[in-house]
Amino acid sequence: MADIHIHRDHHFSLAKARKIAFEWAEQAENDFGMECTYEEGDTEDLVTFTRSGVKGTLKVCGRSFELDAQLGFLLGAFKDKIEGEIVKNLDQLLAAGGAAPKAPAKKAAAKTTPKATPKATGKPPRGGQA
Repeated sequence: MADIHIHRDHHFSLAKARKIAFEWAEQAENDFGMECTYEEGDTEDLVTFTRSGVKGTLKVCGRSFELDAQLGFLLGAFKDKIEGEIVKNLDQLLAAGGAAPKAPAKKAAAKTTPKATPKATGKPPRGGQA
């Protein structure tokens, strides 16, 4: 069996961390066919996830996320790839959760300056015939 352990510190409130963990659980269910159970506690929450060949937990605390997963024999061969996907998804959610809401970009006013017309030089254009 291959084990995965991922620890990420965060600066969110527990309420915000819960939202991020809930989003992670939804992604795991939708993208990877996981069955997730979310248990809220007073000071930390626990997301339990499972599917054929994988079982684990995501502990959500006021200052960190702690993910532990055990991969079965067949999926153990893909440990690095699976761990990379989990890290990428969790880091994206953490980054999005910490980003300030963006104001819509303002479109710059289009300038309407007349185009310069080429001078007649009597020479043929490049690549053209005279």
